Amino acid sequence: MIYLELLWVFFIANLLGYGGGPSIIPLIEHEAVTVFGWLTEAEFAEVLAMGNALPGPIAPKMAAFIGYTQAGVGGSLVSLFSTIAPSLIMMLALMGLLTRYKDAPQIKKLTQYIRPTIAVLLADIALRNFISTWNGIGWVHLLILGAASLLCLTKFKVHPALMVAGALVYGALLLG
Repeated sequence: MIYLELLWVFFIANLLGYGGGPSIIPLIEHEAVTVFGWLTEAEFAEVLAMGNALPGPIAPKMAAFIGYTQAGVGGSLVSLFSTIAPSLIMMLALMGLLTRYKDAPQIKKLTQYIRPTIAVLLADIALRNFISTWNGIGWVHLLILGAASLLCLTKFKVHPALMVAGALVYGALLLG
């Protein structure tokens, strides 16, 4: 049964998630945390952070990890396939239409209307992660990590993956 649940969650999230990883993340979070209880919000935030730190698209990495935690290698493969399958099927079926209408004004308008929705969904995740962090480690550590991240990202142009790694080291050494 777990394989069908994994197949369903990642196939539907990737089928409905127009806009790639950022639009899919809230859908995956809802299913993995709220509906099935595979992860807590804190665990999901950690998976999201690690997925962002690694190269490549976020959704397949998250799917593979969640699938593995729930059903081992088989679960990982099912989840990974489920993440890739909707795009693959739709690209094969709609290749001609996409090529013909990619510059149509209606398509450009659709994209303009969807972007703010994705931004709101990502802001919601960021706010919930902020509150969870505030409650979990307190405002002092949150302020230290936030200020260090802002400084390193803006002034020293440190890669975000290194910032995630640095925050993990900070947490392991001072909060673990």
